[in-house]
Amino acid sequence: MPTIALIANPRSGKGRGASAAEAAIAALREAGADVRAHVGASAADTRRLTATALADYPDAIVVVGGDGTVSEILPDLTGAEVPLVLVPVGTGNDFARALGLPRRDPAGAALLALHGARRRIDVGEIVAHGRTTPFLTVAALGFDAKVSDRTNLLRWPRGTARYYLAILVEVVRLRPTRFRLAPDGEGARDAPGTLVAVGNTVSYGGGMPICPGARPDDGLLDVVHVAPLRRARLLLLFPLLLRGRHLERPEVAHRRVEQITVSAPDLVVYADGERVAEKECLIRVRPASLTVMVPSGGTT
Repeated sequence: MPTIALIANPRSGKGRGASAAEAAIAALREAGADVRAHVGASAADTRRLTATALADYPDAIVVVGGDGTVSEILPDLTGAEVPLVLVPVGTGNDFARALGLPRRDPAGAALLALHGARRRIDVGEIVAHGRTTPFLTVAALGFDAKVSDRTNLLRWPRGTARYYLAILVEVVRLRPTRFRLAPDGEGARDAPGTLVAVGNTVSYGGGMPICPGARPDDGLLDVVHVAPLRRARLLLLFPLLLRGRHLERPEVAHRRVEQITVSAPDLVVYADGERVAEKECLIRVRPASLTVMVPSGGTT
């Protein structure tokens, strides 16, 4: 009988985490698994419970939550031999989207613990202020990070309307960021721009394909740099961003790297939806350091 540890964040997905955890547990037990459930009430609880669960060497660890929940426990999961099974119930679920995981079927996602295929994927790391923060999807630097900052500051309106209001505010306040970039050990160069995105996977923000073509298992990070834009040109670029067509534009540069140092006087860095650094950081890839269960037919 396989032993499955289940870590649940009941607050994920605006409260959908609790019902998703119930469905996952029921499906796994019906399939004959020994499920040991751990439910936390905070980020600190989630990290502590994950460490406890891994110490028992389960056959798999099922995490019910979103990209942020997984990011919280990445330091424990990275390098572990126990495979991760994600039951995605977050608001963005970009990591699940990148790996083709079921995003509306908690039971089906949980059963990958028993019937899925193992896939080794890369993990990104942001080194700043004496701390290393792992991430799974995209590190955002510049305009999009400032939008996230603004969204967190606003108390009205609720839901996605608050995000769109934050975009409008930051468009009005738009100024180029004085980036300095040093990719793969090259000398630092001035590269003013609107934004820089460093992607382990394709999308952020619930499906915006900012790094089209990024693969989480190629040992590289995709760097997208958007040159300084006027407000009208930035608004015209958004439809292309939504379709992943922006790499065709002359004001957009793209390359793949193993690491890159980014700095700017007003730099703000978000990764997996969380603010992680400012002013300067090193972003690097840790290849093939996380095992995830994916639908059969996925890359192992």
